[in-house]
Amino acid sequence: MSEADNQFEITFFESLLRRMPDDVEVLEILAGLYSDEGRIDDSLRMDSLLVDLQPENPTARYNLACSLALKSLDEQALETLRQAIDLGYRDVQWLKDDPDFRELRKHPSFQEILDDLQARPTS
Repeated sequence: MSEADNQFEITFFESLLRRMPDDVEVLEILAGLYSDEGRIDDSLRMDSLLVDLQPENPTARYNLACSLALKSLDEQALETLRQAIDLGYRDVQWLKDDPDFRELRKHPSFQEILDDLQARPTS
């Protein structure tokens, strides 16, 4: 998708968000678009709103951990990632490969979190 296409979509979904500020789908789409564009502060804001609206959603919590990691807020990212796993996040392979955690993988606690996830049942 071109930068112009992304900007068109961002503008469109931002206008939807003004009319439907609690629409989870709109927030999810905007978070992804912002992240794709490198607008991490905006993505972090959307991910935070999603967690506020869906505090028990492990994917929302995981995505918030991603945004925190991209902002180099390592301790907050690790704690949020632990919460996502406690809520049921189970995709070990994606956690290993997720580019959002490239720098966080260097943190000693990251491997502990990964080991904990691998030890949990998958269903």
